[in-house]
Amino acid sequence: MTKTSTCSITFRKPTACDGLALNALIERCPPLDTNSAYCNLLQASHFADTAIIAVDKNNALVGSITGYMLPNKPDTLFVWQVALAPEARGQGLALSMLSHLFDRCEQAKNIETSISPNNHASQKLFTRFFEQRGFCVEQTTLFDETLHFAGRHETEVLYRATLPDVATR
Repeated sequence: MTKTSTCSITFRKPTACDGLALNALIERCPPLDTNSAYCNLLQASHFADTAIIAVDKNNALVGSITGYMLPNKPDTLFVWQVALAPEARGQGLALSMLSHLFDRCEQAKNIETSISPNNHASQKLFTRFFEQRGFCVEQTTLFDETLHFAGRHETEVLYRATLPDVATR
């Protein structure tokens, strides 16, 4: 497997033309839940303002973060999925993408995400991001393995991160 150099990576908003590549990327990234191609097309088009993709010098999709502004909390970015191609991992790319996305979403003062207990890579990513930004973090169960998933999926833990002083952004 050839490693991807972060200096040859470009970040941009996704477009509908990226939907199928996004779907293929997520399929290569267990333990992420796969979605239908239609769902990924919607993420890449309807939610492009709250998403970011990373493409290499050959315009191949090597990373993606999708999210949306919470309807009942318009100052809160909910990060849905973070996906990195295996060859792009271990270089700080996800942290850089998350920082770019949050900075681009000017209305976002807070950030939320859900992470399953065994997704250590996401836990590490978000913990590092929250620490770098000085967020206060609260964790609660969002969806329970038994109650919501009938044992077919791990519990999803909600990470709710807020800045003590939103003016420090």
